[in-house]
Amino acid sequence: MTIFSKFRTATLAAGLAFTVGFTASMPAAHADEQYFPLQSYRVGPYAAGGTGFFGGFIDYLNLINTRDGGVNGVKLTWSEAETQYEVERGVEAYERLKSNPNVAAWNPLSVGIAYAMIDRITADKVPLITINHGRTDSTDGRVFPYVFPLLLNPYSETSGIVNYIAGKEGGLEKLKGKKIAVLYHGSPYGKETIPIYELLAQKYGFELQQIEVPHPGNEQQSQWLTIRRSKPDYVVLRGWGVMNPVALKTAAKTGFPVDHIIGNVWSNSEEDAIPAGAAAKGYTAITTQASGTEYPVVQEIVKTVYDAGKGNLDDKKRIGSVYHNLGIVNGILNVEAIRIAQAKFGNRTLTGDEVRWGFEHLQLDPARVEALGAKGLFHSINVTWDNHEGNGYVTFQQWDGAKWKVVSDWIAPDWALLRPIIEKSSQAYAAEKGIKLRTAEEAEAALN
Repeated sequence: MTIFSKFRTATLAAGLAFTVGFTASMPAAHADEQYFPLQSYRVGPYAAGGTGFFGGFIDYLNLINTRDGGVNGVKLTWSEAETQYEVERGVEAYERLKSNPNVAAWNPLSVGIAYAMIDRITADKVPLITINHGRTDSTDGRVFPYVFPLLLNPYSETSGIVNYIAGKEGGLEKLKGKKIAVLYHGSPYGKETIPIYELLAQKYGFELQQIEVPHPGNEQQSQWLTIRRSKPDYVVLRGWGVMNPVALKTAAKTGFPVDHIIGNVWSNSEEDAIPAGAAAKGYTAITTQASGTEYPVVQEIVKTVYDAGKGNLDDKKRIGSVYHNLGIVNGILNVEAIRIAQAKFGNRTLTGDEVRWGFEHLQLDPARVEALGAKGLFHSINVTWDNHEGNGYVTFQQWDGAKWKVVSDWIAPDWALLRPIIEKSSQAYAAEKGIKLRTAEEAEAALN
């Protein structure tokens, strides 16, 4: 049995245990606790992402509780509901878990579940965190006061990838006449970037081909034969779960060069590269956070959480992996939003609306990131009432056959290009839903 097969077997058993034992393990609400309901997925084709991300998130919450006694005396609690990445299960979990009065924020790590929750969380006035994914136009806090696509939205990711390809070719003007194919996951997540790739193709003059891979992505022969016939200069892999290693292996079989495949932010993990074997060596992908265990916050989690037998990952070799580190960063962002909100509302359990205010003032410059033990793990974030992404920075990493190596500087999104597009979409949504755009004064006055 391979390491990857063992991993999938272990996560299947763990996921079934969570599914069966969930109700009994759900914590009771207490006045001095802040609760995180986790719509996690530890089984199915996306288990690698779910176990890594939610494992890192829980590890960071455990660190704060064990090392600091919570956030200014407020203990962090959580429970998990297995969704298997299915919208219906995610919505059912939401309706079941929202009765806890101490909910801080929702973190489903699923575009489909997030879309289904937007009206619900808006009515309930509790933040929805869609780190690195979700509706692009939810970046506009004037229209989506409770949704936060932190660090990276799908359009800024696309801008970053196209700019990276342009850099390899010698500049944006060199994209004219080039061929770029986008291989995307057949889901709301995968389809989110179809319009922005079309717009950038028109703007920069490259030929565009967008090819869908049906969920979950185990069979891609016909798609790669299409790519072989069209002979693009680059393929952007907008995949998820098992789709990614299958894509890399199939590309190798059809003769497409791996160093001309650029992965998106959900195609950038060890679990994407390792199962592909030699076919992944030289593969490049975008990321918002680095992998590795050299960062002080990761080392502190090992010392304080894992050495005490409280670690959430079954396989300690995954500590410091892409998904695990993203979960840690997500934990940092959630906890710091609570800390910022407590500075205004008091060191106590907060309402969801008060936590929303904390996220709208989530400003972590490089000095604060370093103080949190995360220098180099991620760059910074600067969320405002009307920009819920936060001007996050990205970098690119390349797989050397054993690990990821950063191959670019940290770069910011092209906001001059993207913001007007985002506002056009969000204002159309507001008109459709009868939503009045918030002003800065209304955002500050909401809780007064």
